Amino acid sequence: MRAVLQRVSSAQVEVGGAVVGSIQRGLLALVGVAAGDDGAAADRLAEAIVHLRIFPDDAGKMNLSVADIGGSVLVVSQFTLLADTSRGRRPSFSAAAPPATAEELVGRVAVAIGAAGVGVATGRFGAHMVVSLVNDGPVTIVLEEGRSPPG
Repeated sequence: MRAVLQRVSSAQVEVGGAVVGSIQRGLLALVGVAAGDDGAAADRLAEAIVHLRIFPDDAGKMNLSVADIGGSVLVVSQFTLLADTSRGRRPSFSAAAPPATAEELVGRVAVAIGAAGVGVATGRFGAHMVVSLVNDGPVTIVLEEGRSPPG
């Protein structure tokens, strides 16, 4: 699984002109699911999102997590994060998980973030979404969580 996190002062997702998810201070998490990803990877990704220390403390150092600041996370599915651009000008998305699997795992990430006590909002899986954000910093971080090792 791959996530692009942006520290935001606000973010929202619209589908068909209607707002379907919005947050104030927190993180916009664009989440892509790769073929072969599983629930354990989704759980690890959610934990990393909740506890990543990228918000400033009183001294201005990135020392606080979204949970520490009482922020929220807007989770938006984005299969294009799995694009392979190594062969020409048209990206291949063959590394992305099938839609049913991706929808389940992106949903699991959102549920796990909420279960950790962090406010969560979501986009709408498979819809054409318009995402608006006010990037704070700007701070943008890429997270990757692979499959659990065997055994």
